[in-house]
Amino acid sequence: MQTILQDLRFALRQFRKSPGFTVTAILSLALGIAATTAVFSVVRAVLLDPYPYVDSDRMVHLVDKPKTGDRDRDFMSLTGPQLKQFGQAKAVESWAAMDQWSLSTTGSELPEDVAGVYLTSNAFNHFGVPTLLGRGLIPADAPEGQDPQPVVVLGYQFWQRHYNGDPGVIGRTLQLVHKNYTIVGVTPPRFTWGDGDVYLPLKLTNDPSRAYWPMIKLRPGVTRAAANAEFQPLMEAFAKETPGHFPPDGFRMNIEGLNDQFVERIGGSLYLLFAAVALLLIIGCGNVSILLLARGTAREHEIAVRSAVGASRFRILRQLLTESLMLSLAGAVLGVVLAYQILSLIVAWLPEFSFPHEAAIKINMPVLLFSVALALLTGILFGLSPSLQLSRPDVSAVMQASSKRTGGVRGKRLHSALIAGQIALTLVLLAAAGAAIEGFLHLMRTNLGYDPHNTMSVGIPVHDNTYITWEARAQYFDNLLHKVGELPAVASIAISTNATPPSSGLEQKFEVLGTPSLQDQGARLEFVNPEYFSVLQIPLLQGRIWDESENKRAAHVVVINQTLARQYFPKGDAVGHQIKLPDAKAEPPMRLEAPGASNRWLEVVGVVADSRNDGLRKTVKPAIYLPYTLFLVPWTQLLVHTHAPPLSVLHDVRAQIRTVDPDQQVEYHVRDLDQWITHQQEWAQEHMIAMLFGGFAMLALLLAAVGLYSVVSYSVLQRTNEFGIRLALGAGRGDVVRLVFLSTAFSVGGGLLAGLILSLGLNRVLAKWAENSVRDPLILFAVVLLMAAVSAMACLLPARRASSVDPTTALRYE
Repeated sequence: MQTILQDLRFALRQFRKSPGFTVTAILSLALGIAATTAVFSVVRAVLLDPYPYVDSDRMVHLVDKPKTGDRDRDFMSLTGPQLKQFGQAKAVESWAAMDQWSLSTTGSELPEDVAGVYLTSNAFNHFGVPTLLGRGLIPADAPEGQDPQPVVVLGYQFWQRHYNGDPGVIGRTLQLVHKNYTIVGVTPPRFTWGDGDVYLPLKLTNDPSRAYWPMIKLRPGVTRAAANAEFQPLMEAFAKETPGHFPPDGFRMNIEGLNDQFVERIGGSLYLLFAAVALLLIIGCGNVSILLLARGTAREHEIAVRSAVGASRFRILRQLLTESLMLSLAGAVLGVVLAYQILSLIVAWLPEFSFPHEAAIKINMPVLLFSVALALLTGILFGLSPSLQLSRPDVSAVMQASSKRTGGVRGKRLHSALIAGQIALTLVLLAAAGAAIEGFLHLMRTNLGYDPHNTMSVGIPVHDNTYITWEARAQYFDNLLHKVGELPAVASIAISTNATPPSSGLEQKFEVLGTPSLQDQGARLEFVNPEYFSVLQIPLLQGRIWDESENKRAAHVVVINQTLARQYFPKGDAVGHQIKLPDAKAEPPMRLEAPGASNRWLEVVGVVADSRNDGLRKTVKPAIYLPYTLFLVPWTQLLVHTHAPPLSVLHDVRAQIRTVDPDQQVEYHVRDLDQWITHQQEWAQEHMIAMLFGGFAMLALLLAAVGLYSVVSYSVLQRTNEFGIRLALGAGRGDVVRLVFLSTAFSVGGGLLAGLILSLGLNRVLAKWAENSVRDPLILFAVVLLMAAVSAMACLLPARRASSVDPTTALRYE
């Protein structure tokens, strides 16, 4: 123990003698450990342990997997009787059901939007998560055949926001849409199922038009293939009972784990980020090895003296490894501190709906243990080789020479290999970052086909059982338009039931009069009013837009986009043709149709330019714009174009809406249309990748430059005598500079070549998330030029120092 303390004290004295070396080594490790720890925190929270629910690995969603690629996968819903029958399946251990609706708090100045999640009374037992305060829902809250009790469980965030985290909230009353509910519990922070603000008991009805989202837990040992085989005939029988709840073109039953969709969305990107920070850590550790070897230049005489007076090789090796481990642990401590900052950036840049909101993304005990283990491993692995080399000095040769003599072919080869490896890995990161940044810039230059600036989308979720006739609902929406449009700050206003770009519309089949229908003949249905096109500045190419009088009487007219016109009317004669929507039907009280709207032919009166309706990357889909009054649903969005920044007008908009209906709230998260773009999955994900890869690549470039500088400085120190003799014999300073650069040419050139080969070899992997290939010659040329320039700058200062050696002093070097 005493000798270990001696090693620690001696190491601290050595670090104080060389502050530049100490700071550089610790920072090299800290940056790598910080980035690795932060990304590991995200990977662990999002991909490895995202849910707090008991046996979450056996919880599944019922998913309709399309037989063809013309539509997306969708979650399946079942009626009350179907749910009870499904729960009797052999593969099912337990089941629960949910529904969602927007509610509002009443009794305050302005109604507050509340996301209500209705759960069957067994749901909290199904999830197995105890409440933070009070209790969850129980069977007595929703007796069979009776209306549910007026009780509510608060979500954690709503409890914090609305009640400031008051622990005395249990037993108090919360008024939602003029109905009083007794608060019986508060969920823990990680219980965010359905992103609910409040959880209420759900009454399952026998109404065949009312469907609910099932939540299924499989029995232990049941495979997904076996469950799919059992569920498929059940679902096919249900489809015959309620065909309106199932795709008309058939479906294939597929169960998915709770996290499958998130792994598909962002798993590859997170693992690539983890690989990138692992490379950064390796580069940082290589730096420490280089610094330790370079520092050995000044310590070889000291170590030789210790060996000469009786120190064993093990004793010297232990001392050197102690110093390496102390550097690693110091780097780990600083790395964890920096990891908090990097983690906050990553969390801020994560796409909003690309990860489960139950995930606890933070630096916790497993992450800290990971960091300490990482530090110990790097300290041993990357301190071992320099320690082994320095612990075997040639005592007679060193004692006869000055204290600055080191060398040996093995040491030079190790330096060359380390620096070549650093350059190669840095080049890979730079190439990947270049491809990601170029892809993101290309995404930002995407032609939207509409103008999002100074326009916001204000969601209007109408309360359940209000405006239940077509006439009342149509009049209500018309009143909202006129009232909000009276504000001085509002330049223009439109209504969009489901047409807020860049991802919009409801995919449905359509028929063209006089033309045979194709199997995959579908289009996005967009329900809007005539002002929609002027608000978003979508140009009219042919024909006309229906007018306000036609909108009010739900005229049977439509406008189509350029893609649909080009595909189905190649002669350019779309205007005047008629279209039918065979699957567009009323579903009261949810969807109310105008008199005579079903199965009527709709006349095409105009063609408008394409605008994004399937995201920013995919091609625009065929679209049909219909008067929103044809089919009225109990939710919609007002598209408000303003003279001032849109969100600054939101309070006034809410006040105007309240003058029409005092109980009407707007959606909690109101965004302008620029934010709708930045919250798209592809935009947010590519932004995150581009920013993080760019940052990590710049750090790797800095570390590689420091490593190369250390190697060249080490080489110059070794060859001081040689340079002095050359200068004394008449060599010019430029000759010495050239010699220094040539001494690193093999390492730098080999590293650049290896980096190019690695980048090209990894192109297929990187192409999964970067639209631009790393094989792009411009990207490769740019990163090679950058790497070469930085390498030259790193060599320049030591080379100038070598060229300024005093020959007289150098000749006395030995």
